[in-house]
Amino acid sequence: MELTGLHHVTAVTARASDNLRYYTETLGLRLVKKTVNQDDVSAYHLFYADAEGRPGTEVTFFDWADSPPNRAGTREIARIGLRVANADALRWWNERIGGTITEIAGRKTLAFTDPEGQRLALVDGGDDSDASAIQGLGPVTLVVEEAEPTAAILTGVMGFRVAAREGSLTVFKSGKGEVHVEERPDLRAARQGAGGVHHLAFRTPNAEEQLGWQSKLHKAGVATSGVIDRYYFKSLYFREPNGILFEIATDGPGFAIDESAATMGQRLSLPPFLEPRRAAIEAGLRPLAV
Repeated sequence: MELTGLHHVTAVTARASDNLRYYTETLGLRLVKKTVNQDDVSAYHLFYADAEGRPGTEVTFFDWADSPPNRAGTREIARIGLRVANADALRWWNERIGGTITEIAGRKTLAFTDPEGQRLALVDGGDDSDASAIQGLGPVTLVVEEAEPTAAILTGVMGFRVAAREGSLTVFKSGKGEVHVEERPDLRAARQGAGGVHHLAFRTPNAEEQLGWQSKLHKAGVATSGVIDRYYFKSLYFREPNGILFEIATDGPGFAIDESAATMGQRLSLPPFLEPRRAAIEAGLRPLAV
């Protein structure tokens, strides 16, 4: 049983229309699902991904208009990495969005922020393709006060291995997933808000293996939410020792379960249990302007 990579990263926006324009027009991702936060139906949940909406390519946002700006610090997911083909693609993006290309953990990286201050990074994927498009999730960086407790759950429970160390940064890998943990005891705790990340989801291929992870976490003394059916995938949530919210999500059924692959993201999609409330839900959402 192995986590096959990262599934998605979910962040917070207070400006959904601006967010939609930036991630689709500037970064070239596709809006593959326009739905609502199932625990707060007054808020959109926007899913951006590759053209097929595959797990491992998804950056998603809760639309919380009243959220204060994120305050950076420890106990947070500090940066979302996005993978591009190679150094040529990275230079193309550098000309498009600016910034400076540096090297982090042996890989060329272009760090930048979106209009709300969400910290992002484009990373050289070592591919010989001549495409410039974003290919999927790259390394996701956690900042914690003390790295060892987080490392213990990543390696001892979740099956990650230590791939590299660089100063205060440790690189963990599992399948195609990569997590960077930076130890920063000098920082105060972060305050989550707009321009910050809500949670990080890891991939498991099916519901059977997800139940295996639930059992493994339980045996390790880690409390979980239990499996929650999100309709497009099933979710299992828990917090690692520094308080960061993790999720283990199934690969399927996927976003084409309730609309065609060609039209994904064009209308408000609701899981069946929310469909009877469609009129009231739509009335409570602000229109998305592109």
